[in-house]
Amino acid sequence: MRSVLRLYTLLWRLLLPLAFVRLWWRGRAEPLYRQHWAQRLGWYRGESPLFARGDGPRIWVHAVSLGETRAAAPLIAALREQVPGMRLLLTHMTATGREAGRALLLPGDEQVWLPYDLPGPMRRFLARHRPDCAVLMETEVWPNLAAQCLRAGVPLLLANARLSERSARRWQRWPSLARVAWGGLQAAAQTTDDARRILALGAANALVLGNLKFDMHPDPALLRRGQAWKAAAGRPVLLLASTRESGGRSEEALLLDALPAALAQRVLLVWVPRHPQRFDMVAQLLQARGLSVQRRSASQPTPQTAVWLGDSVGEMAAYYAMADAAFIGGSLLALGGQNLIEACACGCPVVLGPSQFNFAAAAQAALDAGAAVQAADAAQVWAALSDWIDNADASQQAAQQALAFASAHQGAARRQAEWIAAALAPDASAQ
Repeated sequence: MRSVLRLYTLLWRLLLPLAFVRLWWRGRAEPLYRQHWAQRLGWYRGESPLFARGDGPRIWVHAVSLGETRAAAPLIAALREQVPGMRLLLTHMTATGREAGRALLLPGDEQVWLPYDLPGPMRRFLARHRPDCAVLMETEVWPNLAAQCLRAGVPLLLANARLSERSARRWQRWPSLARVAWGGLQAAAQTTDDARRILALGAANALVLGNLKFDMHPDPALLRRGQAWKAAAGRPVLLLASTRESGGRSEEALLLDALPAALAQRVLLVWVPRHPQRFDMVAQLLQARGLSVQRRSASQPTPQTAVWLGDSVGEMAAYYAMADAAFIGGSLLALGGQNLIEACACGCPVVLGPSQFNFAAAAQAALDAGAAVQAADAAQVWAALSDWIDNADASQQAAQQALAFASAHQGAARRQAEWIAAALAPDASAQ
């Protein structure tokens, strides 16, 4: 087991220069990546503010990116109720996650980059912050992180845990490394299938406590913003949300190849790529296909707008609120899908592509509830979206079913906050 961990660590050290090159590259579009590089190696200035406010437990929540940070919001709110006086250490790996996480902080909390998964940086990180428990969001399990938490006596919890069949098979190729990463943690799984796969990798415990994303309530101000955008557009709106690329292929190209010209003439297409660094690339692709593109950052939509590019972060609820129906990306290519719950919570019926292994349970539940339909390819995506545009009664019914589906599965934040409070070290929970 130790030899496998040493090999893993050696590979990390060899690849570390490339990791910093990648940070610099991504920093062209997102400058936050070029800030606080020392934190990526576990070096931090001064004493942690966690030691300057009260005596409550120090709870570390790791939300790697934007989606996990949004899911962490209701959990953190529930934790503040369940564990009065708690101090939050919030970590991320992506710029979008860190930007969104600022809104979750109170005075005396701290937000930093999580170090890369190497023993020295992880030891320095834990020694400086001394958390009373570690709460990782969804899938972010790392061998050296787990080993160093065990060494420091920090309880390791995986909240809102999900593990697809594909990811489980990848871990099973390296059973010794899987035992290091998963053997000491407890998990609050989204579904029974997630719990079963997590336990098979050696986790100490896995309870099924639901999906936090059902507790994410849309911001009313964003809903009003979206409704104002829809009024400005003056015609039906179809949203292409969280579209992605993989292996040199893009979902945008697949959808554009199948786009019926007649449909494009009578609706406003709103395109919101999953990753901000792709905004310019997608704009160029749309223009190369002869479509007139306006950007959210430049202007509001008008009745003459052909395509409105959603080049903003943190406004997905507004985009869903303006849409008559939406396609959820990451699903035409073999990427496993993206979160559909936010769309349903905004009353927006959705079309899903065939690839849903990352959100299989939620996708199937939405399909069963009539909140979503599934398409086999891009042509079927447009056909399903067009059906909702042409049938107002069916569209309204699907919107109501989407809202009912989202509200029926709430409560995970309270359950998981109670679980985390119970797992705190006795001396920490007694503070």
